[in-house]
Amino acid sequence: MKKTKIVVTIGPSSDTKEKIKDLIVAGANLFRLNFSHGSYQYHKNVLENIQQVSKELGIVVGIIQDISGPKVRIGEIKETFELFSGDYITFVNDQIIGYQESKNSYCVSINYPNILSKVKKDEFIYLYDGAIRAKVVETTPNIKAIVENHGILTSKKGINFPNTAINIDVITKKDREDILWGIENGVDYFAISFVQNKFDMLHAKELLGSYDGKLIAKIEKFDAVENIDEILEVSDGIMVARGDLGIEVPYYEVPIIQKMLIKKANEKGLPVITATQMLLSMTQNERPTRAEISDVANAVLDGTDAVMLSEESAVGINPINAVSTMQNIIIQTEAIYPFGKQNQMKQNDRFDIIQASATKLADDIDSKGILSLTTSGSSVSKSSRYRPKTPIYTFSKNEKILKKLTLFWGVYPFCALYNVSEDNLFGEILKRLDSAKLLRFDGEYVTTIGYPTTITRATNTIHIFSKEEIEYYYKRDKSYT
Repeated sequence: MKKTKIVVTIGPSSDTKEKIKDLIVAGANLFRLNFSHGSYQYHKNVLENIQQVSKELGIVVGIIQDISGPKVRIGEIKETFELFSGDYITFVNDQIIGYQESKNSYCVSINYPNILSKVKKDEFIYLYDGAIRAKVVETTPNIKAIVENHGILTSKKGINFPNTAINIDVITKKDREDILWGIENGVDYFAISFVQNKFDMLHAKELLGSYDGKLIAKIEKFDAVENIDEILEVSDGIMVARGDLGIEVPYYEVPIIQKMLIKKANEKGLPVITATQMLLSMTQNERPTRAEISDVANAVLDGTDAVMLSEESAVGINPINAVSTMQNIIIQTEAIYPFGKQNQMKQNDRFDIIQASATKLADDIDSKGILSLTTSGSSVSKSSRYRPKTPIYTFSKNEKILKKLTLFWGVYPFCALYNVSEDNLFGEILKRLDSAKLLRFDGEYVTTIGYPTTITRATNTIHIFSKEEIEYYYKRDKSYT
């Protein structure tokens, strides 16, 4: 069983119930709904397919709604521009149809013209999602930049300002409507795009109101990297979104930034997703490149909670093969994983100390599993933080909590325990393990639980279940059925 989770983006290649079932069996733990594409009805159909298949298989899966955010683009242009090094391109404040004004000079508009007032001389502007680089030479009254490399530019292509703090509202009118859809349809995570600072996440949190959805900050801008500590303080997780990040910062810095972001998230006990182009060649090919295999393996060894497939599963030729390949890479890499980080993490309170002790104890006695009954998920997230070699089997009376725990490293959520008394609790847990073919009678289990069980954040007990106790509770539970 792998401990690093797989997030799968759903699209035309993977949106049927049959494909979704195969994806879960192949190793998918969460599904990403990309709201940059598709209608509400399309996403509703996909969500219902996922829920039906999850129920049929008896496997808990999570849902991430990826909020598209304010993608900055150039406006319409009359005809395709073929740009060469030394050409000039002027960005104007008015909304115009872009045109060629002379042999080597072009004019365009952008969809967020207020950004232009923030741009300074000698800063860079990237066009066509990073393919074309231009350096600003004049800033009044419009922005004039000199092109530094050859490239083809067409209408509505993305534009990046890697040196400019653009300070725009990252949650658009469409995003607010999309978040409302996510609340109404019960998604587990909301991934917020183009986050700049903590205020973007606080704004998103306000929009959730009383809804207990979790917020993931997508780190894809240079100022988000600079403000990562404050962003982590107000987020429920982060995504290392390496696509735009590779344009916003020098490309050669991305691997180091990735490692830094993962480390900081691990220290905070927040889940982190590593995303973008992990197995990109598998969009068109049956096998990944050696570099892609190493990329996934290194993210696993860095300590990421999850790795994500985008085009590979949304529009690729064989999404199931891509998930299966990623799972195989993870399993092989985890054979050399640096488990047991109890002594490397700062322990902030007694709950930290309890979970650190429980995970170390489980590893030391070669426990067959950590059995964690949780009300809020807090104790489980703390256990995951210490990266025990022992699997964390998680149970709750709240199915929504279990779905959110699908993102955490090493955690295996089971179906909710409804109408189970405290006297029969462990017998029911063993029954669920047995039905999943995970119950072992040849070793011990470590449990963490809080008494009384109905109080949140009340974990106060560590118990070692001996082989004799396992057999006792198992037989007693069987006698009731």
